Amino acid sequence: QVQLVESGGGLVQAGGSLRLSCAASGRTFNIYTMGWFRQAPGKEREFVATVTKSGGNTDYAESVKGRFTISSDNAKNTVYLQMNSLKPEDTGVYYCAADRDAWRLGSDYDYWGQGTQVTVSS
Repeated sequence: QVQLVESGGGLVQAGGSLRLSCAASGRTFNIYTMGWFRQAPGKEREFVATVTKSGGNTDYAESVKGRFTISSDNAKNTVYLQMNSLKPEDTGVYYCAADRDAWRLGSDYDYWGQGTQVTVSS
């Protein structure tokens, strides 16, 4: 099993920045990709970004390209999501996910964190 613990959420004004962290523990040798998803109230969960554990490949949702940066520290089994130029529509619960080979599709991921709340005020 793999355990994921997110941190770094909070309340920020529009235009501000936050950095989310997701620390993986357990059988992390089975993990090759880690992703971030978010869910706003009343909406379905959506893909935000994903990265290979080595950090060599990344992918982003169109809505966050140029504003968010995902990175991975393989030695620490931790993935980060740097969020800049935040907008009110970025508000939601952000979830970290990990898998052997999933990418943009949430249903492909085997392991999920509990989520961390991000609120962007206008």
